[in-house]
Amino acid sequence: MTAAEEFQLDEGRDARIGLSEAVYCAGKSAQQIAAILDHAQRGGRSLLLTRLDEVKLALLPEHHRATVNYDPVSRTAFTGPLRPPAQPARIAVVTAGTSDVPVAREVSRTLLFEGHEALQVTDVGVAGLWRLMERTAVLRRMRVVIVVAGMDAALPSVVGGLVPGLVIAVPTSVGYGVAAGGRAALGAALASCAPGIVVVNIDNGYGAACAAIRALGLPLGATDVEQKEQTWIAVNS
Repeated sequence: MTAAEEFQLDEGRDARIGLSEAVYCAGKSAQQIAAILDHAQRGGRSLLLTRLDEVKLALLPEHHRATVNYDPVSRTAFTGPLRPPAQPARIAVVTAGTSDVPVAREVSRTLLFEGHEALQVTDVGVAGLWRLMERTAVLRRMRVVIVVAGMDAALPSVVGGLVPGLVIAVPTSVGYGVAAGGRAALGAALASCAPGIVVVNIDNGYGAACAAIRALGLPLGATDVEQKEQTWIAVNS
């Protein structure tokens, strides 16, 4: 079996749920990723690649390396045209510490791929709560606030008690000892007493971004959605 026979892209996902397909690159070979990119480019499709490390990137054919938009911090890449970002930003991405930036960048890059700008608020963890309080007014204007925090993950609870918008907690694997690779942060977020906080898996910036987009509604106009639904039904009936 060749690399081109080892995958089947979900080409109707955008029409069904308003989110484009993303390719999770961890566990895939460079040959499989290259075959997926070949298929997408032949069809004129845009793709988001997640968890693409620099070693695999270097093994891709030169024409793919030259055309993908790669960010080494988040290990994400785009291929194909992006949707124009909606204005003004309705989503904020808040990080507790600088060590949480790689996961927060995965959030922001996923949002950008799907046509959403995001307000960035960095390094406002509870060890220096004044930093968060200086930004509370602007955060209260956001429809969704995604809070990326490791260690004790106290920040999502604090934000959840200050803003009216949906709060999505992203526990990260930042920390040592009893932080246990993010399990302490996950438990703290799940046990939060701030009502209505949504929690995604450890380091799952991509999932948090998708949850935010779902909360805002489909990232397309109603006419576009209806047309895509009709196309998908016609193809699959």
